[in-house]
Amino acid sequence: MTPRHLLPFLLSAAFPFVAHAEPTPAPSATTSPAASQPAANAPEAAELTKLLRDFLAGASRDDAAIHERFWADELIYTGSSGRRISKADIMRDVREESAPKEKKEEEKPENVVYTAEDIRVQQYGTTAIVAFRLVGTTQKGEKTEVAQYLNTGTFLKRNGEWRAVAWQATKLPAENQPK
Repeated sequence: MTPRHLLPFLLSAAFPFVAHAEPTPAPSATTSPAASQPAANAPEAAELTKLLRDFLAGASRDDAAIHERFWADELIYTGSSGRRISKADIMRDVREESAPKEKKEEEKPENVVYTAEDIRVQQYGTTAIVAFRLVGTTQKGEKTEVAQYLNTGTFLKRNGEWRAVAWQATKLPAENQPK
């Protein structure tokens, strides 16, 4: 499976519970594609939303640097098929996809663009949950295919940087996808 096709799979993983010994404030949520006004209890929602959007833009072009920045080294990623993978697995697949390859003349390249809609951010100090609808639009010649997933990522802030430590995504059946 190539990284371009791996992202929806990757974004369909399960995440573990993250517990803190200290009490945390009640969660707040933002439900805004632009996330221009973070909620009072999710002060870094705009930063997390930008990180997510930058990641999806980079993932759309198999940018290994954006994957390196986005995922924590100890990432736990369980795909919707039940396959559990790590950041090392993701990086290996992205680098393989980015490597130059011989292409047959009749092969037409696929163009896949990933975007996020219905973004919600809940922040608990240096832990945040980001939930959104991933839309993967694939252009194959004249044909366009759209796949949608509900995603939830758990982020920790360390040394001033948010990184995804766990991920969950579930493919939406065609009958449940927004029109």
